[in-house]
Amino acid sequence: MKATDRYLKFVQWSETDKLYVGYCPDLFPWGGVCHSASEEQTYHQLAELVREEVAELTRAGKPLPEPVTRPMREAVLA
Repeated sequence: MKATDRYLKFVQWSETDKLYVGYCPDLFPWGGVCHSASEEQTYHQLAELVREEVAELTRAGKPLPEPVTRPMREAVLA
C-alpha cells in the first residue's frame, strides 16, 4: 500500500459554490483544498495534492500524520 492510500479523500458537492470540493481531513484539516465543476476532475486534483503533500513531508524528513479519519460507514462482511 502506498502512503497516500492511507488517507481518506472525498469529494462533495457545494451548493454554495456550485462546484465539487475535495477534502482530505488528515492532511488538510482546514477544509476543502481544490474544486472543479466535475467530480472526477476534483478527485484527480485532490489525489495529486495528497501525493505532493506526502512527498514534501517525506523530503523534509517530517513524519506523516497518523490517518484517523474514517468513512462514516465501513463495509461489514456477512
